[in-house]
Amino acid sequence: MTPLKITHFEKKYGKFVAVDDVSFAIKPGEVFGFLGPNGAGKTTIISSIVTLQAPTKGSIEVFGIDVRKNPDLAKSFIGFVPQELIHYGFFSVEEILKFHANYYGMKVDKDHLRYLLEKLHLWHHRKKLVNQLSGGMKRRLLIVKALIHQPKILLLDEPTAGVDSELRASLWDFIQELKENAMSILLTTHYLEEAERLCDRIGILNHGRLQRVDSTEKLLKEHSSKKITLILSKPAPPITHPRLIRQSDHDVNFNIPNEMPLNLLFKEAKIPLENIQDITIKVGTLEDVMHNLLNEKA
Repeated sequence: MTPLKITHFEKKYGKFVAVDDVSFAIKPGEVFGFLGPNGAGKTTIISSIVTLQAPTKGSIEVFGIDVRKNPDLAKSFIGFVPQELIHYGFFSVEEILKFHANYYGMKVDKDHLRYLLEKLHLWHHRKKLVNQLSGGMKRRLLIVKALIHQPKILLLDEPTAGVDSELRASLWDFIQELKENAMSILLTTHYLEEAERLCDRIGILNHGRLQRVDSTEKLLKEHSSKKITLILSKPAPPITHPRLIRQSDHDVNFNIPNEMPLNLLFKEAKIPLENIQDITIKVGTLEDVMHNLLNEKA
């Protein structure tokens, strides 16, 4: 059964259309990246999935359950990590997690609790009050809280915003582990390296409209390119080539399609191999994809 299916979603605030006829679905066990600039409508859609607001038109189904018709059952399948840090006053980490499990009508599974706290490096902080935790610890606590009732789909809204590089890397590893255990994940992030590493497919949202949904691999192949820098042992005659970016005495820069082999480039540009002292290749990234697609549709 499809973990999440959104059909012809529209959200208006008066006459302003925040989200315009968006449809997509998340497959079982995949990480689906939801990317776009600020104000594109990502958080509006996530808020509607967890019933914090209702769509103006369209439907949202979680494992076949309409979130508006049966919100309690639908939400029992969802774990949600919001973008903003939420403070819980003077409760301890353990107390907050017990409260949250009780909200879903279940007792805390002690083995599951320990597994999550150890994975997120919070086990030794479980007796601390939440307001004694650092910002990074609070963000990890939000992830534990989202998973304590053992949901089937996880919504991550900017989960690594404001955390250091070491913590970000450990969270990436944990997300990969969740995926390997068949968790379906919807991820929004402005760290495009994060999306490139974690996401199987990506949906690009801009001005409330879904511009493209495709595999990360296909987006990179079709909408990015390789940047090639050749270091020459001696100056070359002026090069005429449609992919040439810049030429100086000993440096030549090209921007070529990902699938174009280097030997073809050398042949077309008439650069003798014996004159090539070194080569630097910078592969295309999701940053290139976003820049190209958003400008193309602007």
